Order: sequence, then structure tokens, then C-alpha cells
Amino acid sequence: MTPLRTTHVRRRRLGVATAAAGLLATLLTAGPAVAVPDPGDAPAPPGTVSAQDQEEARAAIRSGEIPPVDQVVHSDNITHLANVPREAFTGINSDLAFQGRYAFAGNYDGFRIFDISNPSSPKTVAQVLCPGSQNDVSVSGNLLFLSTDSSRSDSSCSSTTQPATEKSSWEGMKIFDISDKRNPRYVAAVETACGSHTHTLVPERRNVYVYVSSYSPNAAFPDCKPPHDGISVIKVPRKAPEKAAVVGFPVLFPGEGPDGGGNPGAPTNPGVSKTTGCHDITVLPSKDLAAGACMGDGILFSIEDPENPVVIDRVQDNVNFAFWHSATFNQKADKVVFTDELGGGGGATCNERIGPNRGADGIYDITGKGKKRKLVFRGYFKIDRHQADTENCVAHNGSLIPVKGRDLMVQAWYQGGVSVWDFTDSARPKEIAYFERGPLSTERLVGGGSWSAYYYNGHIYSNDMVKGLDVLKLDDRRTDPAKRVRMHELNVQTQPDYLDDFDDD
Repeated sequence: MTPLRTTHVRRRRLGVATAAAGLLATLLTAGPAVAVPDPGDAPAPPGTVSAQDQEEARAAIRSGEIPPVDQVVHSDNITHLANVPREAFTGINSDLAFQGRYAFAGNYDGFRIFDISNPSSPKTVAQVLCPGSQNDVSVSGNLLFLSTDSSRSDSSCSSTTQPATEKSSWEGMKIFDISDKRNPRYVAAVETACGSHTHTLVPERRNVYVYVSSYSPNAAFPDCKPPHDGISVIKVPRKAPEKAAVVGFPVLFPGEGPDGGGNPGAPTNPGVSKTTGCHDITVLPSKDLAAGACMGDGILFSIEDPENPVVIDRVQDNVNFAFWHSATFNQKADKVVFTDELGGGGGATCNERIGPNRGADGIYDITGKGKKRKLVFRGYFKIDRHQADTENCVAHNGSLIPVKGRDLMVQAWYQGGVSVWDFTDSARPKEIAYFERGPLSTERLVGGGSWSAYYYNGHIYSNDMVKGLDVLKLDDRRTDPAKRVRMHELNVQTQPDYLDDFDDD
């Protein structure tokens, strides 16, 4: 078996000192997890940490418990092939999508297209400037979809920020023609209620349906008023994307309250986010299934009619989950991994003080059949490589590694780096590989790290918010069979049916 640890010879025991000031003082209150308003996945402004925590971080570096500032470390079965630094003139990096020999990387000022035909030397093909928060990115055929989750003066790529209280403000989905990868062409914009924090494609031959996830309505926002208890559905004709339009707003959390019937959050459920929409949805079109991570709720629903999804089951974890962030099916569609973004991605939650169950993944088995299927909790997974209190760290975006008969996943953990883990046994998940950098600072809590880490055609691609695109090679007998699975297109939130590829072996 390949040895896992190369640099870290001691178990990290950081985070047992007095709680730091500011955000951390709120986040680390004893008892149930204390919800921190989700900042839209944006890195928090540099935060103050105590002198004791600063010295603890420096001491951990001296002892070898954590890597020095900005130093790369990894397990023996990982090779760091390449890093392409973030362009100085662009905002922080966000999500990734893939098509053929190209990788598409979102950032808060637009998106970047890489030629990854040689994974050891990615080349920039185009950099499109189109500012907006998130800029979550997906591709389908000749179309690229870009989420905007910040209030703008208009839908153009030269827009400026404008308060959401103004009726003329715009946020939503942007659509580009990428038939010429070197010269993407902006072809359509669709405004959606409360913008588009993330989106998910449900592709068909003639049309692409887009499920738009957004949240946090406000009575003062003309285009984002409560209740906001569902998702926007956009229909995009492939041959006429300029005709893209919202065709529905299915309610996923019906109820009589001002925010619908989702998790009420505090004070009923202290430490849990109130459900006012969804953060992220993953679809499995081959099974007509979707899983939604919706702030205070996790849901399983049918997309047999893509314009009218129907909820099958709904679960909550009011003890350990603060903010249901994302979802991933396993290959057989009999499990879902949900992530909890405790602290909104801006907190130092990978330490002994927070523990192994908060800010973690929750693994749920899917039992039963048809409309009687249920989500049944089996276990938590969290990296046990404790990080310093100057490092934001929590479960974030990841993807399956397709190996027949195994449930394997690669996942981003912000400054916790990239983790490869096995959840074949739902109740006993384990890490089998990792890659990370040392803290960006030992003086302050500085936001950074891997936003998304995905497996595509034999390599792992990680979009680090501040350090740029990393390409990793994974060599391990447990994951090597995945190298034979080749995809033409990959949007992780639109999961392919890898079982078809295995049948062709």
C-alpha cells in the first residue's frame, strides 16, 4: 500500500488555545455550531487572530506539524505537475468545468480558458473579463454558462456594482458562445430572482435546462423578496440561445411562513442557517435524480420532468450542520455526500477545537425505491490534518473518481488543500491522498486555498482562489483504474453515468 504521509510525522493538535477574536469568537462558541451568514463563498477580509494563536502557528511550523508559509506538501501518491498563477488583474478564482482538451476556470472578474492537452503545461487560450460575484461556470456543446450573484448596474460585461434595492439592478445567468475558444462571444443574459449563486445544467438534445440556486431574500430588494423557497428554471434552446428565458420557479419548501417551509434556523434550531433557497444542486440525469444542498436542508428530488422537479425526501442535521453547501452522488446512486460550509468558507474550522463532525461531509445512503426513497445518515468525513487558526478551511467542492466497485472522491478544503478519500464503507470513510500548501500568513486569518478540486481524464485539477490552477497526478492502485475512463465533457454538478463507461471495458 502506498504510504500516505511524507512530511507530517506528527498528528496536528492545533486549535486548543483560547478562541480567536472576531469571526472565530462567534464561530467557535461552545455547544451546537453557530451559523455565520454565508458571504457568497467570497474570502472573508483578513481577520485578526490572537497573539497566542499566531505563536501556536509559528511553533507548529517549527516542529513540522504544519508546512511553512506557502510551502507545498503532499502524500507520496500525489505529484504536483503544474501551477498557473492567477492573473494579477482578475478577482479570486472559483469553479471549474471541462470539455475536450479545455478547462474553464471561473473568477470574480470573468473566466479563463486553458488548453490542458499537456496537463504538465496548461496554456491560457482566452481570458474573458466580465465582473460578477461567483462566476460559477459550466459548459454544454458550444455554450458556456456563467452565474452572477452580485447586484450590477446592467447585464453587460462592463457593468458596475449597484445596490440590490434599486429596481434597475441586474443579476442572474450569462450565456456565451464558445465555438471559437479563443474568442468567446456573449450571446444572452437572463435575470433570475436573487441572482445566481450557483447553477446546474440538465442537458437535452435541443435544449439545456439550467437550475439556478440563490438565496437570502430581503423585503427591500425589488427582485429578491421573500419567500424565496425554490429555484429558477431557465430553458435555453441550443440553436437560439438568445431566446433563453425563465420557464418556472418550482417551490421545493412549501409552507405558510414568510420564508416558506424550509429549516427555520435560529432560534428554533440554533447554529443552523435558515433555508431561504438552495446553495447548490447536483443532478444525475441518467437516473432522473437530483440532490440539493439548501442552507438548512438536504433534499433528494426527481427531475423526470426537468421543468417541474418533485421532492422525494428531505433531511436536516441540526446538531452538526450549519450550512448545507453541495452534494455528490456515488456511481450507483445509492449514496449522497453533502458538505457543510461552516463559517461560510471564511473561518478556521479544521482544528481540534471544532472537532471531526462540524464543517465536515455527511454521508447518506439512499434506501427504498421510487417515491419512497429515503436519505439515511451513515457517517461524517473530515480531514484530520489540523490547520492553523490563520487558515480558512472547511469542506468545499469535489468530484467522484470513477473506479468500478469503489466510492472515491477528490475534494477541495480551501487552505486545507485537496483531499482524496474513500467512502465505500459509508460509516468508515478514510483519506488516501492529499495536497496542500502552508498558511498564507501566520499573523492574520487570510482567505485562500482550493475552491474546487475535480478529477478529469486522469488528472486532478484544483482552482486555488489566490494561487491559481494546480494540476496533480494521482498514482495509487486504488485509483489507477479511473485513468481508463475518458470524458468529452464534465460539469461536476451534472454527474455523468460512469457505469456506462465501465460496461464498455
